[in-house]
Amino acid sequence: MHDVTRLAALVAVAEAGSITRAAARLGYTPPALSQQIAKLEREAGTTLVIRHRRGVTLTPAGALLVGHAQRVLDELERARHGLAAVAGLSGGRITIGTFTTAGIHLLPPVLAAFRRAHAGVQVNIREYEPPAGLPAVAAGEADLVLTHTYEHQPAVPLPTGITVEALLVEELVLVAAPGHALTDPAEPLPWRELSGRPLISGSRGLANREALEALFRREGLPAPVVAYETANYGMSCALAGGGMGLALVPRTVAEMSENALSIRRLAPPGLHRTISLVWRTDDRSPALATARALFKSTGRTLPRRAPEEPAP
Repeated sequence: MHDVTRLAALVAVAEAGSITRAAARLGYTPPALSQQIAKLEREAGTTLVIRHRRGVTLTPAGALLVGHAQRVLDELERARHGLAAVAGLSGGRITIGTFTTAGIHLLPPVLAAFRRAHAGVQVNIREYEPPAGLPAVAAGEADLVLTHTYEHQPAVPLPTGITVEALLVEELVLVAAPGHALTDPAEPLPWRELSGRPLISGSRGLANREALEALFRREGLPAPVVAYETANYGMSCALAGGGMGLALVPRTVAEMSENALSIRRLAPPGLHRTISLVWRTDDRSPALATARALFKSTGRTLPRRAPEEPAP
């Protein structure tokens, strides 16, 4: 592999057409620059320049190497500017992955705050249904990912080289149409009351469905009766609000839903979802650190409103 300093010296000689003029441009003495070219020729194993009274001429090998050297130097210069921009949070880009509900409730305030502070950093958004974001981070496809896990859900193996940090833990609550008999908020609802009732949940294989079925088994109940399947909690709230069944959704989703809903907590052991941030352990980007800090502060200050009273 050729030394970058000597490659830059060869390019300067080619552009100046003279050892003396190139040395003056680079701040070398002519003998010192001649030594750099001589070392590069030994590395290349061939003559790169022909010296004559009017200056120097590149050999075919020298011309070939100058072309490659110029591209290397250009790439290094672009990398230098890119690193300087990201280090100063004045440029560059980061890619953030999210799942749907986090993209609706967590992402907008974070992006707004990040853009106000660091308008020069471009943020790309990609959607990943957990746990698909984990390998995406490990592979460098995304820099920061929001993911989730549920209690009672089978453990998901983690790729090497990533860090997972819990952002917030959400309680799942029961939502139904206003006035539904099971949503009297006087006390938490025993799980046995859900047995045999039509539920709205994710399809088989999705994390929330696996967690629900595991909890029913733990409580000694028959398998839940799922009347409607949807991977979208917003759709779950809409169907529940329309009287299509009962749904278990994160409290944040229920309280921020635009649908008219009755909400009731569930008796212990309950069901909880942990939202986490995932990033590559060796990523020291200041822009990424800023984004993580904003997600943490936003997670602590999500808006809340009291559950609606059931209709008389």
